[in-house]
Amino acid sequence: MFEVGGVNEVKNRYRLVRYGRRGGTFYLHDNETDERESLHTKDKKRANELLVSKNEAAREPAFNLQKARVYLAASEPLIGTRTLSDALEGWINSKPEDSETRRRLETFAKDEALELILDKALLETKMKVVTNGTVSTNAFLRKLHNHCVGMSWLPWPILPKKLWPKIKYKKKRGIKLTEHEKIVAREKNPERKAFYQLSWFLGGSQTDIANLEAEDIDWSDWTICYNRKKLNGLEDSDVKPPLIKFGPKCAAVLKSLPTKGPLFPYLRTVRSADRATEFKQRCKGLGIQGVTLHS
Repeated sequence: MFEVGGVNEVKNRYRLVRYGRRGGTFYLHDNETDERESLHTKDKKRANELLVSKNEAAREPAFNLQKARVYLAASEPLIGTRTLSDALEGWINSKPEDSETRRRLETFAKDEALELILDKALLETKMKVVTNGTVSTNAFLRKLHNHCVGMSWLPWPILPKKLWPKIKYKKKRGIKLTEHEKIVAREKNPERKAFYQLSWFLGGSQTDIANLEAEDIDWSDWTICYNRKKLNGLEDSDVKPPLIKFGPKCAAVLKSLPTKGPLFPYLRTVRSADRATEFKQRCKGLGIQGVTLHS
């Protein structure tokens, strides 16, 4: 075995070794553990470059982070100072002002679990907060993290994909007819009562049902057609609005609603989260568990 002297060999943790005097592969020898790691190169110059990098990484990790910032700042001036709060604000502002997604992100921004990391620079952020938050915290942090990587606000993932805690949602089920009938029978507000009934008959999302208009109804064919809000903006020609055939019971509910304009003038102005909360309160009062307004 023939050893090749490294840079500042005595003080550094690693040194180069080479098996065979000529044409052998270079290895890194760890002076602390006596372990060897192949550099997969026979080029002495390249091996010395890798040796210097390895010793710098072992000797001065904080200095190396600062040096990395200097290099990164050449292409992205704010990469060393942009905080998680800045990234979150940019993510929110990228969504349409009247969109449900934006409202959900604004709610996520108020999550107490984020308080410890909001003012930290992205490059120094630790994602351990996902273990302290809720399922929602985990889910939205993943999306924020991916958004930052996609925008090149992060040069590399803070947390590898496989290390993220698994998202475990609570079990949900569809609401039963008897439960639905109890909720409708107890509801005193005519508009909300009709809203719950149409949600049952049409099976649409609560936002789509709340935004139905009289003009969506074709009484000649007893069908109702509407554009799904979540599909707005999609240019795919294969995306078509749902066309639903309704029966006599559903027709009776529709005839009790306005004949022009919005079917639910008030409920369409209520945030989806508030409509869901109202429904949850009614379920709680009746002892119904495991369902949501989407069920």
